[in-house]
Amino acid sequence: MPRSIDETFLALPLRRLADAALARARALGAEHADFRCERVRSANWVLRDARPAGSADTTDVGYAVRVVHGGSWGFAAGVDMTPAGAARVAGQAVAMARLSAKVIAAAGARERVELAPEPSHGERTWVSSYEVNPFDVPDGDKTALLADRSAGLLGAEGVSHVSARLWAVQENKFYADTAGTVTTQQRVRVLPELTATAVDAVSGRFDSMRTLAPPVGRGWEYLTGTGWDWDAELAELPGLLAEKMAAPTVEPGRYDLVVDPSNLFLTIHESIGHATELDRALGYEAAFAGTSFATFDQLGTLRYGSPLMNVTGDRTVEHGLATIGYDDEGVQTQSWDVVRDGVLVGYQMDRRTAALQGFERSNGCAFAESSARVPLQRMANVSLQPDPEGPDTAGLIDRVERGILVVGAGSWSIDMQRYNFQFTGQRFFRIENGRLAGQLRDVAYQANTTDFWGSMAAVGGPETYVLGGTFMCGKAQPEQVAAVSHGCPSALFRDISILNTTQESGR
Repeated sequence: MPRSIDETFLALPLRRLADAALARARALGAEHADFRCERVRSANWVLRDARPAGSADTTDVGYAVRVVHGGSWGFAAGVDMTPAGAARVAGQAVAMARLSAKVIAAAGARERVELAPEPSHGERTWVSSYEVNPFDVPDGDKTALLADRSAGLLGAEGVSHVSARLWAVQENKFYADTAGTVTTQQRVRVLPELTATAVDAVSGRFDSMRTLAPPVGRGWEYLTGTGWDWDAELAELPGLLAEKMAAPTVEPGRYDLVVDPSNLFLTIHESIGHATELDRALGYEAAFAGTSFATFDQLGTLRYGSPLMNVTGDRTVEHGLATIGYDDEGVQTQSWDVVRDGVLVGYQMDRRTAALQGFERSNGCAFAESSARVPLQRMANVSLQPDPEGPDTAGLIDRVERGILVVGAGSWSIDMQRYNFQFTGQRFFRIENGRLAGQLRDVAYQANTTDFWGSMAAVGGPETYVLGGTFMCGKAQPEQVAAVSHGCPSALFRDISILNTTQESGR
């Protein structure tokens, strides 16, 4: 069955609202105006030890008008789904721009808002790639599947408790602007996760291990076999957890690391994804989560990593969490190089930051988490490319005499310049003379961004590539949350500092 836009969303008076808002903005002298209506449905189902422990299903509906008037931004949002209400919100946006212009003039600033040009795309419809909308599946079927898989884990020796959850989102957007672009879009994403916990009855010590299946821009089919081998992962989880419980603690020092995509995606997110957002590099995003060491004057010269390092920004890749047809400024989404042969060659941009630096066009990175929020420059699917002739993960391990294999994401810490960092993980395996030699505990790796990526000695082949990601990337004040994917292969890093987290926390 062809995927189509949700009828509930299409039943809203989208065109009439947009026409009223844009006409009012033009009449008030706006140089640019855009209208965005959104319906975002988000639901969670949570189980504890195979029993339902909670659920939530919320829908947020509203619209926003953004204008450039007198060289200043204006923004307002509303929920009155009438043309008169939309026109009133447009008037509020213009009034906000006029007030902003006065404040800017009083401060002695002369900077005017300019937007990089974008051609009119006419009327376009785009729907993300999925087979079965999770919201078309009865809630009873969702909880039954989670309960069945939880019960299977609980029946395994050594597993004391199991938690399970499914998070599903359907996001609808209607956009129209004074240049003539009109887009209607729908994307669906899911995040399924099971966590097994073991408790030592004698010592009281406990530990846990969760599934590695990443969140994706897919539908219900992801939980039933398409895109992930759930049976294989769940079958091996209890044994891995038992081994982790018995594993020795790591000896701090310097080791070679083979990092699995299930861990490396998060290092990419924090040390490359955020660092190459152009608003950070220019100093415009400095309050909530810092600026960036990768400043604009280093474009084309900064040695970001080894010559094996090739990173793309992409808002078009199939099943990506940041994938969409057109961004929240009406820009058709694209793919481009961020790092090529280890050198910084590109940034993620919206129309404002692109114009500031003289780029001919944005690369489609504007996004707002809801109709109540103004669009920001947000992260694309930023991904490390595999080596077309690279080895599999076992081949990378074979190159290590003394090292550690890191699997699964854990905690993270990075400074305000996106430079000095520390990451943990879910599973750690000692490597001795090219072979795995059992699990380790309490491992964290520490480095700075350019040293870490400069130490990358080998990149896995296409068969090791996995599209990981997160539902919860935060930015700005007030904070906005966005979902984003990061693809990567397994990779080998030489001579990395390893800390023992137990010893560190005890200082």
